[in-house]
Amino acid sequence: MQTNNINNLEEFLNSWTSYEKYFDMLKLMAQLSRLFSESDIPYLDYRLTENLFCRYYNAYNDARSCTAYDARFSTVGIGIKTFILKNNQSVEKIAEFNKLKKALNGLRGIDLAKQLGQYRNDRMRFANDLYGVDETQYHIVGRTDGLLRIFNTPYEEVDLEHIHLISDNETSCKFEDERNEFSFNKSKSVLMKRFYVPSISKDVKVDIIEDPLALLESFFMTKTDVIKEAKPRIKGVDYVILPLYSLKKGIKYVPEKSGLNQFNAGGRKRNPLEVYVPVPIVIHKNYPGFFPKRDTPFALEMPDKSILNAKICQDNGKALMSNPNRDLGEWLLRKILHKKDFELVTIDDLNRLGFDSICIENLHQNTENEESLYRISFSNTEISYEDFLEDSDQL
Repeated sequence: MQTNNINNLEEFLNSWTSYEKYFDMLKLMAQLSRLFSESDIPYLDYRLTENLFCRYYNAYNDARSCTAYDARFSTVGIGIKTFILKNNQSVEKIAEFNKLKKALNGLRGIDLAKQLGQYRNDRMRFANDLYGVDETQYHIVGRTDGLLRIFNTPYEEVDLEHIHLISDNETSCKFEDERNEFSFNKSKSVLMKRFYVPSISKDVKVDIIEDPLALLESFFMTKTDVIKEAKPRIKGVDYVILPLYSLKKGIKYVPEKSGLNQFNAGGRKRNPLEVYVPVPIVIHKNYPGFFPKRDTPFALEMPDKSILNAKICQDNGKALMSNPNRDLGEWLLRKILHKKDFELVTIDDLNRLGFDSICIENLHQNTENEESLYRISFSNTEISYEDFLEDSDQL
């Protein structure tokens, strides 16, 4: 990853002329729209837009994380969206609350609107705490006939003090906060926001190629030397997923005296920041050698790029801990979950923020002169520990 030249939000907003390669690549890929669609509206997959943005703005790509932002540079968090414009506007998904359905089911009207706003704000604050973000913005690629209309627009918390209900029925709840208009689909537990094209935008004209397959055939038949096989990430070799919860009769819960609540265990006086990330024995059994041997130190890169000293501890290597242990607790309990001394973590806390599992990536193994390096990040509730062990019945 190259060092980004952008240091703050103002520089990002004024960067239209500094990143022409990004706009050129958007145009190029949109010209291949006939590979996917017969429409005169250029086609761009949203993942492609995210990848192009991160590549040419030299931003960190957080699109597959469980946080509120798709990209990040310095302390600026960016939400990236690609959608079709109708009359210079569109209503688009900004959050899913599938794990919070039970908490929302009994709410109606303004109470539902305020709770949705609170959940949305909690997700944003979680991402801010995780990465040290203090400025935010949406970056939008709007698609319309023969044109990409690209613009930035504010990415704001819901103003809970100024929420006004527009309508509420069996299928949806609509509300606004004097700055933005929102709509909640009750059956899908999806919160949406109305986006408008502002007065300042960058228009990129797209001449769609009528036969892109012929163009690709011509290129690849003569340029086979540029085709390189991508190295896939291997489950259990490059990464593992660890649960922050336990299961009892198929119900998830956070144990009261272990894991994130290790500080509550008996036997001796405990530090209020004493925690560990559980490492189920099935991980060691199915993927031996992924972690160093018990009590062998390794470096653990955090989401903000700081490094903790860590090791696998306890019987059967069941715990991933930091050294000193309070470092991991300071991060999880204070910075992420905002817990007070000896306040228990519950599954509702994890659901509220949208994660219940941890992803550990193996960046490189131990060599003679260098300790092993791993990276920790959150895995959202849609890509959980059970999904990781989908081929195993040993939950």
